[in-house]
Amino acid sequence: MHQLETRPGMLVIVVIYLVGLALLGMYMFNKEKKLEAKGSGTKEFFLAGGSLGKLVALGTMLATYTGNGTVAGGGNSLTYNFGIWTGICFSIPPLLSFTFLGIIAPKIRESGCITCAQLIEKKFGSNARTFAGAILMLSMISIVSYQFSGLANILYATLGVPVVWGRLIGAVLIVGLAFGGGLRTVAATDAMSAFLMVIGLLIGLPVLFNAVGGFGAMVDYAKANNPGELTFFGTTANFWQWLGGYVPLFFLTIGDQNYYQRINSAKDLKTARFSLFGTGIAALVINTIVAFYAFTAKQWFGANISASQALISTATLMPTILGGIVLAAAGAFSVTTGDSYLLSGASNFTLDIYKNKINKNATEQQQLKVTRIFILVAGVFAFGILQLFPSVLAIQYWAYTISAAGMTPAILGALLWKKSTKWGGVVSMALGTLITISWEWELQKVTGVQTIFAALPVAVIALIVVSLATQKSNKVAA
Repeated sequence: MHQLETRPGMLVIVVIYLVGLALLGMYMFNKEKKLEAKGSGTKEFFLAGGSLGKLVALGTMLATYTGNGTVAGGGNSLTYNFGIWTGICFSIPPLLSFTFLGIIAPKIRESGCITCAQLIEKKFGSNARTFAGAILMLSMISIVSYQFSGLANILYATLGVPVVWGRLIGAVLIVGLAFGGGLRTVAATDAMSAFLMVIGLLIGLPVLFNAVGGFGAMVDYAKANNPGELTFFGTTANFWQWLGGYVPLFFLTIGDQNYYQRINSAKDLKTARFSLFGTGIAALVINTIVAFYAFTAKQWFGANISASQALISTATLMPTILGGIVLAAAGAFSVTTGDSYLLSGASNFTLDIYKNKINKNATEQQQLKVTRIFILVAGVFAFGILQLFPSVLAIQYWAYTISAAGMTPAILGALLWKKSTKWGGVVSMALGTLITISWEWELQKVTGVQTIFAALPVAVIALIVVSLATQKSNKVAA
């Protein structure tokens, strides 16, 4: 096994990228302030005025999907922990979920909603909207929390900076971009970062293989030392553990508010579908490439690195400039997803809780002020969450499951099922959320059953059974 050696020179490339990102963010912030002065409001801030073209819409959709969960968790960690095919199979959920979203995109655009909780209100009432907003906020902030680790791992690989300080630096950058100029800023920086991600990872892979003596050498090492890592199910304990690595992501994505907002921010349906189908295909390519990076890291560094450091560690094996580009691409994953989810969570607080319950007469300017205050507070809260979980993968599956079980059945029920009722939606959300929290807290250890297989079926059954039992009350109520 080889030791990870820091490469300070690579940080120059990362800094150039981050400075460029910050300058673009400042430019878009000034542009946004001018629009606000002209009277633009929450639709402009959260949906970019419904004006995004194909390339920017595709870029922001892809960048939102491929965050630090891709770099440090997700397929990266699955590959490191269980084997290469478990990482490659992480491409299956986005192919299915973005295809599904492309099919229902007309209904999403017809709803005209900024948040999924608003969509819930149309079917299940105002109180259900507030409850949904709170669940979505918790999920979004949890996802933001592990994005802070992306830059931390990069700073550790280049300079040996302690992880906690790296996380703090990541938090400042992500919060700053979200605070600046809303979705128009986020979409612009997303597009810039998305293309850097794809280019950096594609160029770096053959160079990495050359540095370690070829991919065949890594396969030979795995055959001799970890043959299970080359099988389709890898070293997972059973089929259910394998499946549990993908189900939360699928159900999170088809009910993820970020994608609904981007579907509505596209200038037309054709643009929205182009970005959805394009993201599904691009995610297939990216997740496969990431699996090869992580597999190589596992064979080369072994236990000298953690799962979350797998992809980033490989950059230290490349020439300085190219390694710096790969690290910048990894940083792009974290920053773009972090500011997207932070902005999305802010929309839940401002529109679904503050405007809906606290100050119903709030002006557009008051709402924008509250949004920016919430972004700062949520950034601090997200940093706290990051300190509570043992790994990026642990936070990732917690956040995925609470949204997949607590929200997705109710969202799809409100959007697609005419017989869904207020009580069916509320009970589904409540049970999905409560079971997720209790299972993650203790019951998963006791039962050995993964949280998604406990929470999601109950939430779906509750939506169906309670809705059918309360058809007489099938009308919107507060």
